[in-house]
Amino acid sequence: MSSKSISLQGLRLLIVDDDPDTRTLLSCLFELEGAETITAASGSEALEITSFFKPDILLIDICLPDEDGYSLLPRLRNIKGNRKHKIPAIALTASAMEEDRDYAFLVGFDRHLCKPIDLDELTSVVASLTELVQYA
Repeated sequence: MSSKSISLQGLRLLIVDDDPDTRTLLSCLFELEGAETITAASGSEALEITSFFKPDILLIDICLPDEDGYSLLPRLRNIKGNRKHKIPAIALTASAMEEDRDYAFLVGFDRHLCKPIDLDELTSVVASLTELVQYA
């Protein structure tokens, strides 16, 4: 991790990834920075979670067991209570081809990050998408 610290105090993140190690790592990373996180292993689990957890940002793996992140994103954003504002979303994927990145933006993702994820970059992207100020 970098020497710069980012305060994510009070930020609510939904992390959707079928890999349990990735979910644990990302959850720990953001909770250490003061965020509240909840994780889902599938699209259906993410949809269920958003019935009671209103995230400020979405981190979504593209390859999920029950549906891809491309189709999941609009469904998460259309849940009652989430429609008031567009929830920023980051696509997390092993698909690094330009077509994958372009399609992620086309369906509404704000950023496309390739795995393995650079944790400093991810934290900075989350902060910038949620308009949080970085401090030294």
